Amino acid sequence: MAKIYAVTNQKGGVGKTTSTVNLAASLVECGQTVLLIDLDPQGNATTGCGIDKMALDKGSYDVIMGKAAAINVIKRSEGVHFDVIPTNADLTAAEVELLEVSLREHRLRVGLESIRENYDIILIDCPPSLSMLTVNGLVAAQGVIIPLQCEYYALEGLSSLLKTIERVKQRANRSLEITGILRTMVDARNNLANQVSAQLMEHFESKVFHSVIPRNVRLAEAPSHGLPVLQYDRSSRGSIAYMALANEFIRREKNNQQGNK
Repeated sequence: MAKIYAVTNQKGGVGKTTSTVNLAASLVECGQTVLLIDLDPQGNATTGCGIDKMALDKGSYDVIMGKAAAINVIKRSEGVHFDVIPTNADLTAAEVELLEVSLREHRLRVGLESIRENYDIILIDCPPSLSMLTVNGLVAAQGVIIPLQCEYYALEGLSSLLKTIERVKQRANRSLEITGILRTMVDARNNLANQVSAQLMEHFESKVFHSVIPRNVRLAEAPSHGLPVLQYDRSSRGSIAYMALANEFIRREKNNQQGNK
């Protein structure tokens, strides 16, 4: 049965969607069966996977609101080797509608129960805000992946996010744990980036992935072609970095499973 991971950061522009899409593609390359769920009303993960969000008749909104079974919403575009529950602007309505339904924090978790056995890993691309959609992602997940740009304000945002995760864990999802902090858009020539990176390693130690995602033109270009960078330019620095991350991710999870036995 799939383990579910929420990819989240309350700050936008940190490479959250880029990391979700490209980690999914790289995990497939490592032999995993993967489902990506686009839970961000902007729908960038949807278009980044080559799916036309304007042409959708069903999406993650329908799963959360119980209007469609998850199995009937899944799509996959040509050139992308993992399944996607896509989204479009309809998901914005869920923010209001969820306030009026029972067990509103648990809607996504309930909607995914019927398909978890079909995958090894499910990745949820959460909105860049603390919303009811983000809370649904955290309640459905067992692990949290936090993409983080190495800049000063990122550390302040991280503190707030960690408090949110802890509150969700205490009130709604005891099994929720931080899987790892991922440093993104890193320029090794930038002294501030190196300082922030060192601080992260000092304070969070093993929670920080050793793999680092660099600034890379191919990573920025790939979404406009509706492809993960692995399919767009396999030899690019971005592609190599996400493959390294996928391998590290799998090793970590295997070690965690063995440690819990």
